[in-house]
Amino acid sequence: MMLKLFIVICVVAGTLGLSGCGYNTLQAQNQEIEARWSEVLNQYQRRADLIPNLVRTVQGFAQQEKDVLLGVTEARSRVGSIQATPELLNNPAAFQQFTQAQGQLGSALSRLMMVSERYPDLKSDQNFRDLQAQLEGTENRITVARNRYIDAVKAYNTTVLSFPSNLTAKVFGFAKKPNFGVSNEAEISRPPTVNFDSGANAGMAAPAGSPRTTPAQLPQTLPAPQPIPVQPTPAQ
Repeated sequence: MMLKLFIVICVVAGTLGLSGCGYNTLQAQNQEIEARWSEVLNQYQRRADLIPNLVRTVQGFAQQEKDVLLGVTEARSRVGSIQATPELLNNPAAFQQFTQAQGQLGSALSRLMMVSERYPDLKSDQNFRDLQAQLEGTENRITVARNRYIDAVKAYNTTVLSFPSNLTAKVFGFAKKPNFGVSNEAEISRPPTVNFDSGANAGMAAPAGSPRTTPAQLPQTLPAPQPIPVQPTPAQ
């Protein structure tokens, strides 16, 4: 009888000790991060799924914009080649590679949307306008999802670094999580190029180092969207 009572006391004391040292908080915050990350991936996938229709629509009105169209398809391909599994959250180098690829895709999409300014027929096409609205809505959702992930990681990392929960974190292997930053800092800090020429390509300079392409190099059909594998988040 006394042995059973002693075991119960030890279990209760151990549970209270873990809770008081931040173990439960770390677990809950880690689950929150994984849930927020899954939402980020869902919105990125939504954007990737819109790209084929966007490219086909622009190509129908502005087939000469080979560099822009090829840049979008290549950026989308790079994003799809990265396996965005939950383990990515514990690998800062892989996380940075993923965010840089997404940033490059965002820049390529911006250049694609700027094409419409030079083609009134494209700009007024209902299909293009619908796709543009969907893309704008998706970009807003991405921003919201990223901000929620940033807040979740900030709270978790604060717990990992604070005493006495930092001791619990070391014992149970809770490490800091990488967070989003400005992946295209060099690009956004570069002053814009202003061109007052009246040619068809006025107002938009090709990105530095972009390859020159011929019609034969542009894929006639885009590959089917490759879903980003997301492991289900355990129920809290």
